[in-house]
Amino acid sequence: MATTEECHSALGKLSDKLAGADDGARGAVALDRSLSCHITDLDVSFTGRLTAGRIEVAETLDGRPPERAEIRLAMTGDDLVALVGGELNFAKAWATGRIKLEAGFRDLMRLRKLL
Repeated sequence: MATTEECHSALGKLSDKLAGADDGARGAVALDRSLSCHITDLDVSFTGRLTAGRIEVAETLDGRPPERAEIRLAMTGDDLVALVGGELNFAKAWATGRIKLEAGFRDLMRLRKLL
């Protein structure tokens, strides 16, 4: 089982990948939105912003985030680490419910370019 530190590190690596997105995906990562990522097996949440093509983690909280972020992710720590490591396909994991992504319709349409 992935640790809180490994999950935080994985979010940093994901941020680096988003910052290096190609022109086709650059519009998707150019959003400025509040973001939360709930790690279900650890019952820990990372909250912050997706801004300027990067994920900026502001807080690590026990339990679910107290406020509803504009973009919300939920998954196990192992799935986050596997996703960032390229071992888990986001679209398949999302379609099967292993990863939950909730956002407004417009944001989902822009984020789909990253899938």
